[in-house]
Amino acid sequence: MGFWRKEVIEFALDYETRRQIDELLEWIAREPHNAQPYYQLAQWRRTQGRQEEALGLLLHAVRLEPGFARAHTALTEIYAVAGDSAAAWRHARQAERAGDRRGVELLMRHNVPET
Repeated sequence: MGFWRKEVIEFALDYETRRQIDELLEWIAREPHNAQPYYQLAQWRRTQGRQEEALGLLLHAVRLEPGFARAHTALTEIYAVAGDSAAAWRHARQAERAGDRRGVELLMRHNVPET
């Protein structure tokens, strides 16, 4: 199993990840004022454990598109994990105003106090 996982599966996943990220970077270069590729790249960075980079990309996405609910929800998750409940709630409420209650529900489910 070691060979297949290390030499075949992980290689294929790494290749596909690089390809997806390269496509997103090209999209950003073509459309620097479009919030969507910043959001998608942030999601990839989160899976890679690059939380600070993901945070910056998401913040940029909501600057470009203040009503971008999915980006606000992702920011809610990042700030909640980091222990910044004020920022988590701020983004959860912004996502809620844009029609997405998942962040609010997440914070309520985990008893994060709204400050």
